[in-house]
Amino acid sequence: MDDVPQIFDARLRRLRRARAAPGFDAFAFVADAVSAELADRIGATPRRFPRALWYGAGETPTIEGTTWLHGDATQNFVRQGGVVFEEERLPIGERVLDLYVSVLTLHAVNDLPGALTQIRRSLKPDSLFLAALFGGQTLHELRAALAEAEIEIDGGLSPRVSPFVDVRDAGALLQRAGFGQPVADIDVLPVRYDHPLKLFADLRGMGETNVLSQRRRTFLKRRTLARAVETYFDKFQDSDGRVPATFEILYLTGWAPAKKPT
Repeated sequence: MDDVPQIFDARLRRLRRARAAPGFDAFAFVADAVSAELADRIGATPRRFPRALWYGAGETPTIEGTTWLHGDATQNFVRQGGVVFEEERLPIGERVLDLYVSVLTLHAVNDLPGALTQIRRSLKPDSLFLAALFGGQTLHELRAALAEAEIEIDGGLSPRVSPFVDVRDAGALLQRAGFGQPVADIDVLPVRYDHPLKLFADLRGMGETNVLSQRRRTFLKRRTLARAVETYFDKFQDSDGRVPATFEILYLTGWAPAKKPT
């Protein structure tokens, strides 16, 4: 991993998630919706998954015959008996799991191909991988407002919102990692706010604030923030005075290759 560009500050992300964990339930609307969708997809698969791992926030579904192991990068999100680890450093042996589910975490790993490869190796032959991560159109309204404000007030841009995986690249990433039958699809979760500052509060509560390694170390200037809020309203305000925030969810599905017949 030493030669992998460090786009994200992994230590800071752990700290932000640890800070968010105690009050996360109040901001779990995205994680809850995604967890329900993933549960539906598991339930629609006519297979048994005796040994499964759920990585990230959200509630594990109750599935007859399935024993869940829970994982996360911070202890604050790991349920009793779970394992603390980074998805780029899987502490799980090869061909151990029947199902691996990743919930809103893979969008902030530095080595996504490497993480996917490790996940595939942890799966038994012909076992299932499911993931949900933020897609390329997530928070496009916020990105546009911040960019315009920083150009106008500060004379240039700074990295404020994470880059996200595009659905057109996701299938190729799964294939590169060795998954069979790769599928990538998107869902859009639109949220509407009375004020953009409520979006900032929600992102903090989710543990999804800026963890880019090249982020500006100073706080956003009040003048710049005020201009961003004004721009947000000017560009995106609905007829009822509220503003939208788009959460695009990219779902990944892949199967560990089956054993070749002898």
